[in-house]
Amino acid sequence: MIRFVFRLLATVALAVAVIMAVLDATRSVAASALIFTPLGTSWYAVSPDTLNLAQALTQRYVHPLLWDPVMIRILTLPGFVVFFALALLLYLIGRRPRRRGGPLGRGSRSLS
Repeated sequence: MIRFVFRLLATVALAVAVIMAVLDATRSVAASALIFTPLGTSWYAVSPDTLNLAQALTQRYVHPLLWDPVMIRILTLPGFVVFFALALLLYLIGRRPRRRGGPLGRGSRSLS
């Protein structure tokens, strides 16, 4: 059940990444130049209050150094890159374990 939740979250993150990539591609075509929208800019455009809340909570309850060098660096990356990486990470956490059988999943029996 937990793996399913991680795979579901990975699918949602992948959908957000594709949407953000399409938006950046559309802006790039319209401007005739490559345009990558940083995650922080997108987040601020959608909900500035939650961005400020995330900053305040991180600096107050976790550690101020986590926000300034770490989160600021992540927020300056293109949004689709961050969500693609998040989708990959969530998928790897939620993937099913490999069977330890042979190449056909029958075990390691010899044919002789």
